[in-house]
Amino acid sequence: MAKKYDFLFKLLLIGDSGVGKTCLIIRFAEDNFNSTYISTIGIDFKVKTIDVDGKKVKLQVWDTAGQERFKTITTAYYRGAMGIILVYDITDDKSFENIQNWMKSIKENASAGVSRMLLGNKCDIEAKRKVSKETGEKLAKDHGISFFETSAKSSINVEESFQALAQEILQKSSKKSSPTGKEVKITSSAEKKPSKCVVL
Repeated sequence: MAKKYDFLFKLLLIGDSGVGKTCLIIRFAEDNFNSTYISTIGIDFKVKTIDVDGKKVKLQVWDTAGQERFKTITTAYYRGAMGIILVYDITDDKSFENIQNWMKSIKENASAGVSRMLLGNKCDIEAKRKVSKETGEKLAKDHGISFFETSAKSSINVEESFQALAQEILQKSSKKSSPTGKEVKITSSAEKKPSKCVVL
């Protein structure tokens, strides 16, 4: 049977419990919203194939538990991730402050050069906003990553943010497969085996 996609990218969503990671994934993968999700236990994933620059890209989007007690399970999932989405809730400044800890976690656990993105979720609840858009933009800029404000509930920027991250990974992987020689450190810091990142 012929493969239905050109690339397979594994994405990981991280962030505090309750910021809406599961809702974002379900809105993206199934175009659905339900406000009564229970907290993710451990790890779960959804799959969706999208079109990026004329290529069929299959995204395997992993949803992690935000609670500390699941930290040990979830760190193992950083390894193979090609894109990591950090999520905070714009109505909860603590979840925004904790982004720095999640950044540290990426540094400690993920492969070097992994694509990252910052999402400020629940932007439909403007009346309860605690974190300004400018504050989110500044943090993303300081880390050199892209930023979106999203709403899983109102379906704002959900598709766009996943699309943008997939595009960034695709551009990186096509650069990596060109023989420049300077991208070697990406694989050497992960496994010594040939990189399994790009599925052609």
